[in-house]
Amino acid sequence: MSKTILVVDDATIMRLMLKQLLESNHFDVIEATDGKNAVEVYAEQRPDLVTMDITMPIMDGIAAVKEIMKIDPQAKIIMCSAMGQGNLVKEAIIAGARNFLVKPLQPERVLAAIKQILG
Repeated sequence: MSKTILVVDDATIMRLMLKQLLESNHFDVIEATDGKNAVEVYAEQRPDLVTMDITMPIMDGIAAVKEIMKIDPQAKIIMCSAMGQGNLVKEAIIAGARNFLVKPLQPERVLAAIKQILG
């Protein structure tokens, strides 16, 4: 059975890029456009893994990680951040994220991080 990944990013192009990469590697993909939307989608769909942008409108990625961890303490979340957001990445890991990827995302790194977490 294929795994479902929730891709959370306010940038349409980033979601599209990740969706194409993941679907071509046999994952099912659902999308959210901001942290608040991500929390709602997570609660409804319970995906196997989440890729989460840090900087988004309405609710940022760190706040969303905290909310998702309240819903599901076992949630598997990978943060995606631009260079120079090290302090935010650290905060996200403390909040419960399992890993982080630096933008621009490299397909092989994305897949390696997902395989490492999903086994």
